[in-house]
Amino acid sequence: MERASAALREASPALLLLGLLAAAPFLGFGQGYTMTLLARAMILAMAAVSLSVLVGGAGLVSLGHAAPLGVGAYAVVALDAAGVTEGLVVLPGAAAAAALFALATGAVAIRTSGVHFIMITLAFGQMAFFTAGSLTAYGGDDGYTLYGRTELFGTRLLEDRLGFHWVCLGLLAAVLLLCRLLLASRFGRVLRASRENPLRVRAVGFEPYPFRLLAYALMGAVAGLAGALLANATEFVAPSYMAWQRSGDLLFMAILGGLGSLPGAVAGALAIVLLEEWLSELTEHWRLIFGPLLILSVLFLRGGLAGLPAQLGGLLRRG
Repeated sequence: MERASAALREASPALLLLGLLAAAPFLGFGQGYTMTLLARAMILAMAAVSLSVLVGGAGLVSLGHAAPLGVGAYAVVALDAAGVTEGLVVLPGAAAAAALFALATGAVAIRTSGVHFIMITLAFGQMAFFTAGSLTAYGGDDGYTLYGRTELFGTRLLEDRLGFHWVCLGLLAAVLLLCRLLLASRFGRVLRASRENPLRVRAVGFEPYPFRLLAYALMGAVAGLAGALLANATEFVAPSYMAWQRSGDLLFMAILGGLGSLPGAVAGALAIVLLEEWLSELTEHWRLIFGPLLILSVLFLRGGLAGLPAQLGGLLRRG
C-alpha cells in the first residue's frame, strides 16, 4: 500500500499535466489556432522528454538532438513523395530512421565525453542540416510542402485539429510512460550509475558504452516520432528543423523543467512555447524580454519547474 502511494505521488505531476492538456479543448482552448499551438507544444515536449532522459539519466548533453527530429520529419517527406501516407507505416518508419541515425552517430560520439561529446553531436547535427539543404528532390533549402497529412487507418483523422490533439496527447502519455519504465528498470539503473561513476560500473561487470548507445538510439527514435508529428502539424518540412538553435531550444526546455524530471521537460516545453507566443503578441522585440526571463529562470529556479513547488514550500515555511 505504501509503495503504491509513493508511486502515485511520483506520477502525480505527469498525470496533472496530461489531465490539463486533455481538458484544454473544453476549457476555452478549443479554437483552431490555440489547438495548433498546444499540439506543437506537446510534440516538442516529446523531444524534450527524450533529451531529458539522455541528459538527466545518462549524462549525455547533446547539442544535436534536433537532427533525429529532422530525420523523422524528412522520413515523412520521403514516404509522401513515394505515395506512402498510412500512419501505421509512416510513424514507425520515421522513428526507425531516426533511431538508425542516432545509432550510427552515437557509435562515434559516445566514445567521448564532456565538451567533446557536445561538440561532436553539434557537428553531426550540422552535417544533417547541410545534407537536408542539398536534397533538391525534397525542396533543398526551400523546404517541402506536404499536400495532405498522414492518414491513420485510412482516415484523415490528423487533419482534424481535435483529433490531432488527442493523437499527440496519447503519444506524449505513451512516451512519458515508456521513459519512466526505462529509467526505473535495471537498464535505467545501470545508465544512471554510468553517469555518476563509470569506473565503478565497470568494476561490477557492466560496460557503460552499449547501455548509453542503446539509450541514445531509443531517444533518437522518440525524437524522430516527434519530427513526424511536427511535419504533419506544420504541413511543411525544411532543413531548419535540424538547426543547432532547435537543439538549443530542446536542451533549454529540459533544463527549465528540471534535469532528469520527465514531467518537468513537458512543463518546460509548454512554458517556452506559450511564453514565446504571448510575448510575440505584445511586441515585435519580444526576444529582448524573452532572453532575460530565461536567464532569471536559470538563476533562481535551481531545480527547474519540477522543483518549484518544493522551493515555494520552503519559502512559506521560512516566512
